[in-house]
Amino acid sequence: MNARIVVPLALLVSSFTILRAADAPAGQKPNILFIVGDDMGYGDVGFHNCRDIPTPNLDSLAKSGVHFTSGYVSGPYCSPTRAGLLTGRYQERFGHEFNPNGKNGLPLTETTIADRLRAAGYATGIVGKWHLGAPPEMHPQKRGFEDFFGFLGGAHSYFDKSGILRGEEQVKELDYTTDAFGREAIAFIARHKSQPWFLYLAFNAVHTPMHATDDRIAKFPNIEDKQRRTYDAMMLAMDENIGRVRKYLADSGLDKNTFVIFISDNGGPTMPGTTMNGSVNTPLRGSKRTTLEGGIRVPFIVSWPDHVKPGVFDQPAIQLDLTATALAVAGVDVKPEWKLDGVNLLPFLAGEKSGPPHEALYWRFGEQMAIRAGDFKLVRYDSNADTKTGRRQPATSAKLYNLADDIGETKDLAATMPDKMKELQSKWDAWNATLVPPLWGNAGGSDSDGPEPGAPAKERKRKAAKQ
Repeated sequence: MNARIVVPLALLVSSFTILRAADAPAGQKPNILFIVGDDMGYGDVGFHNCRDIPTPNLDSLAKSGVHFTSGYVSGPYCSPTRAGLLTGRYQERFGHEFNPNGKNGLPLTETTIADRLRAAGYATGIVGKWHLGAPPEMHPQKRGFEDFFGFLGGAHSYFDKSGILRGEEQVKELDYTTDAFGREAIAFIARHKSQPWFLYLAFNAVHTPMHATDDRIAKFPNIEDKQRRTYDAMMLAMDENIGRVRKYLADSGLDKNTFVIFISDNGGPTMPGTTMNGSVNTPLRGSKRTTLEGGIRVPFIVSWPDHVKPGVFDQPAIQLDLTATALAVAGVDVKPEWKLDGVNLLPFLAGEKSGPPHEALYWRFGEQMAIRAGDFKLVRYDSNADTKTGRRQPATSAKLYNLADDIGETKDLAATMPDKMKELQSKWDAWNATLVPPLWGNAGGSDSDGPEPGAPAKERKRKAAKQ
C-alpha cells in the first residue's frame, strides 16, 4: 500500500491552499484540460510505486497537484465512465450503463460539459477516443465540441489510419495514434491561445490491440513477457506525449492558468473475459468489468499550479466531481435543474469544507453493485474475479470490506457486521430506486469495445516513431 494513504486526513486538508480566481489575470478565464488514459492498471504509474515503467511526466503531474488515493470512476467499463465524466451525472440515471454498439450512444437528452463551456465562451475540442456513439447526431461536433481528431468507436489500431477522423473527414496519413494525439492536442492549444479553451484528450493507450513502436519496445529488454513489454512501451508513449503537452503549456506561459485532470477510464483488464493487456492493479483486487476496487479505483490527479497547492487527498472522490469542479473553475453557475451528481472539490482541497465530499459513492453494473460509505464497502461483483474462467458468471453474494484495513478486499466482514450490511444495502437500494433501466444490453457480458480496425493481423508491421 502507498504509505501516503494512511496519513490522517486532518494533516492532509491543512496542507492545501487555493488562490482565488481574482489572482488570475483580469478577464482571463482558466483553460481546462481533461486527460484520460484507457484501461490502465492502478499499479502501473510511478506515483503508485510501479517499478518497470518510467512515468516521469505523470509523476511530475501528480507532484505538481493533488494525488487522490481514493479516486474512483462511476463504472468499470470505458463508455459508461466517459458518459459520466462528460455529463457530471451517474450514467445509470440516463440508461448508459454498458458499452454502446451500433446506433447506441450518449442519449441526446444529456448535456455535456463541452456544451456548457462552449456556452460560457470556451473553445472546445476532443482529441482521441470518443466511444459515445457513432451515428451522425452523436458525433462529438454535435455534442458541444468544435474540434475533433480521433476515432468514434471503443478501440482502434495504433497504426491504421482507417477510421481516424478530423472532424468528419478521414485522415490521409497516420504514424502512431498516441504520438498523433499528443501533436493534435498541442495544435489545438496553439490555435486557441488567445481565448479560454477546454480540451478533452482521450488516449486509447493502453487499450488493446497491443501495438507499440519498435524504438520504445527496445527500451524494455529485461521484460521477458512480450505482452507486458509491449504494454510498458505503450504506457511510455502516453507518458511522453503528456509531457510534450505540459511542456508546450509551460513554454507558452499557459501552465499556471490551466486546470488539468488525469484519470484512467477504469481499472486494468486483468481477468479472462476482458481485453487483457498486461496491466497490473496491485495492491487492488479485481479487474476492469468488476465492481471490486481493481475495476473502479484509478490513478486520479488534479493540478492547477499556483492555485491548488500540491498534496495528497485521501477521502473518496469520483470522476463526476471533476466535471463539477471544472465548471466552478470556469465560473459557470451550476443550476439545480442540471441535476449533477458530482461536487466541486475546490472547497475540500482548500480546507473550507472538511470530511468526505460524498456521504457515499455508488455503482451499478448489471447484476454487480457497490457502495462505499466511509471506509466500508458493500459489493457484489463478477465471480470471474474468483474463478477466472472467462465465461459468463453470476455476480457473487453481497460482501463487506473495510478498505482502510483491507485495500485488497480479502476479508469479508458480512457475517460479523450484519447491521453495517443492512445500512449500506438500504442506502444503495434508495439510490438504485432513482435510476432508469439500461437503454441497451451488455452484449452477453462480453468486454465489447467495438471494432479494432487493423487488429486482426497477427503482427502488423510496427512503425518506429521519431522521438
